Amino acid sequence: MVFLWILSCFAFVGAAYGSAFPPDISGYSDIVNGEEAKPHSWPWQVSLQKCNGFHFCGGSLINQNWVVTAAHCPVRWSTRVVLGAHNLRSSTADVQVIGVGKVFPHPDYNDVSIDNDIQLIKLASPAQINRRVSPVCVAETRDNFPAGTTCMTTGWGRTSSNAGKTATRLQQAALPLLTNKKCRRFFSSSITSKMICAGANGTSSCYGDSGGPLVCQKAGAWTLVGVVSFGRKGCDTMSPGVYARVTALRAWIDRTIAAN
Repeated sequence: MVFLWILSCFAFVGAAYGSAFPPDISGYSDIVNGEEAKPHSWPWQVSLQKCNGFHFCGGSLINQNWVVTAAHCPVRWSTRVVLGAHNLRSSTADVQVIGVGKVFPHPDYNDVSIDNDIQLIKLASPAQINRRVSPVCVAETRDNFPAGTTCMTTGWGRTSSNAGKTATRLQQAALPLLTNKKCRRFFSSSITSKMICAGANGTSSCYGDSGGPLVCQKAGAWTLVGVVSFGRKGCDTMSPGVYARVTALRAWIDRTIAAN
């Protein structure tokens, strides 16, 4: 199963160069204050919704059967996994709505320290891979994405800290990676080796973006490096956001998928 999963990643890499909807990252703006993503240019982006359609967290499709999100996202058996969406209020959108089969929060997730903030969802039925829905490559344990690398995060979270609701259309933000040492200046000793920080450049994820992707380019392909975890209150754009570090958690991802 792990072999098939890695194959799906390389299949996506091959397709990425001729993507039907390549992302427009020329603006490099932020989610807070809002830059709308080009529709369907981040085809692994998932919206996790309550049964009434309320969006509460993001996620990333990593193969046709599995989604990565944050452990602090309250996924239930009634959760709707929505793929291929852009405008969440569109009733005509060609989206896939799939149920939750099984849920695997990291066994060492700590809801006080927010360490190991990662969760796997096995879909109740396979996603149909097409022009609007395809998996993201996942960073490998040995990968190194140095501080200063500009990466992208996406989501339907609030576009300002005092916004009364989440975004209707998918937003994107460009964020530089930080060293954990620099990140600890903002969060003290709470930053662990299972976390990676990005931002503090006038851009920020916000409420509702949790569980969504932080992707960086590796050999020309967007690669999942982080999972939106937490930040300072008020979505402060001059302090970094904290993400679950995928390279440190890749082995657990592989083991969980292989066993299930």
